[in-house]
Amino acid sequence: MDQVTIKRALVSVTDKTGVAEFCRALADDFGVEIVSTGGTAAALEAAGVPVRPIDDLTGFPEMMDGRVKTLHPRVHGGLLARRDVPEHMSQAEAHGIGMIDLVVVNLYAFEATVARDGVTLEDAVENIDIGGPSMLRSAAKNFEAVTVVTDPADYATILAEMHDTGGATTRATRKRLATEVFHKTSAYDGAIWSYLSGEGAERFPADVLFRLEKVQDLRYGENPHQDAAFYRFADGKENTLARATQIQGKELSYNNILDTDSCWTAVREFEEPCCVIVKHTNPCGVAIAGDLVTAYLRAHESDPVSAYGGVMAFNRTVTADVVRAVLENKQFVEVMIAPGYEPGALELLDEKRNVRVLSTGGVRPVGGHYESRAVEGGMLVQGSDAVTEDPARFRVATIAKPTPEEMEQLLFAWRVVKSVKSNAIVLAKEFATIGVGAGQMNRVNSARIAVEAAGAKARDAVCASDAFMPFPDTLEVCAEAGVTAFIQPGGSIRDDEVIARANRFGVSMVFTGYRHFRH
Repeated sequence: MDQVTIKRALVSVTDKTGVAEFCRALADDFGVEIVSTGGTAAALEAAGVPVRPIDDLTGFPEMMDGRVKTLHPRVHGGLLARRDVPEHMSQAEAHGIGMIDLVVVNLYAFEATVARDGVTLEDAVENIDIGGPSMLRSAAKNFEAVTVVTDPADYATILAEMHDTGGATTRATRKRLATEVFHKTSAYDGAIWSYLSGEGAERFPADVLFRLEKVQDLRYGENPHQDAAFYRFADGKENTLARATQIQGKELSYNNILDTDSCWTAVREFEEPCCVIVKHTNPCGVAIAGDLVTAYLRAHESDPVSAYGGVMAFNRTVTADVVRAVLENKQFVEVMIAPGYEPGALELLDEKRNVRVLSTGGVRPVGGHYESRAVEGGMLVQGSDAVTEDPARFRVATIAKPTPEEMEQLLFAWRVVKSVKSNAIVLAKEFATIGVGAGQMNRVNSARIAVEAAGAKARDAVCASDAFMPFPDTLEVCAEAGVTAFIQPGGSIRDDEVIARANRFGVSMVFTGYRHFRH
């Protein structure tokens, strides 16, 4: 049968967007009987929609804190009975089972629940929907006779079709909606499985399910001939790039997103007001200061050439003074990301409508997540990298000891270098980068790049290396330029040679025992 007239609807939704208006139209325009449960029934009654309580249909009260309300033969029999099988219909009549033609259900917000900070296992379990998926699956299995709706966005489409057909839905619509049901319930079950399996001691289980939801299609990928899209993890945390709000500007590109992720990750390493400017996924300017304006000016000063056309991140609400400083610098900005913006800042940014302005709504500390990279035919997964080591456990390996001031600068550079692609060398002074060497096939070339960028500022600066120095040559390049203190993981078989060369130059060197390497 192609068209099925809607006479009775069962409505039970967590997301109540538009449900009252939808049900009112069903009742008023088509005479549909509305059966509903708990909070949904209360919301419909409050809106003046005539509602039949579910316990009136089943003959049983809702019980066990709402755990049991729709798991009943008069519900599932009314959904699963084949209208074209006389035996089914006679059995339904014998047991007082009336047919249900439309199911309007969306599920408990399990994924939103487990995404909250501090959620308990008990809270998560109580937000596992049982009756909802059961009704959806029953209705979807019998799509030849039953229409099932899970998304409020479909309400208008259903009503329009019913107006066109005199109160019925078409088979094509019912099949499309049923297909969507199985997509959603399988994803829902996967999210539950993923969460519960992560509750155990096994850090990396034998099987992992990632549920991704599309944020947007992209015009192209890294290059114009590559098509692309941006997805986010359905259970991803707030205050992340994937859940940021774009306030203005052109559509984000594939490369914009990569750069912005690097930028937002780097700026969150600092509690002090901080600005990070990224170009091609590497920080070209990082600074902390007592205020964002100063931090921005110092970060921009680090490498004004590379900063042009870069991505910019702040870890505080952006004020009008910050935007004014950027505009006065005549800096071309691809993307700006921050936890928020003052109205005056947005007014000034509005003058540059092409600038992509993103707000995360807050700042989440680095760490606590997985990082993943796809390779052909597979995926690499690891815990996220954050600078959490205790400086009190660092070891000064040289005769010369860093001064307290040098140590503060070293710790700043150490937090910066983890965001720079290997082999990474960062020169810093007065809590700002002055030279960054990244992405080279050997460390000494990264050192040369950093020193060249720093110029005369290298004198009395400090140096951070993301991994150990395999030879003394990296140290020599920096020390000859005037660098006085170094920080690195240590652990090379030639550490003694490097230490000896440092002692010859009279510079200090701190071994952290930790590596922050971004391949």
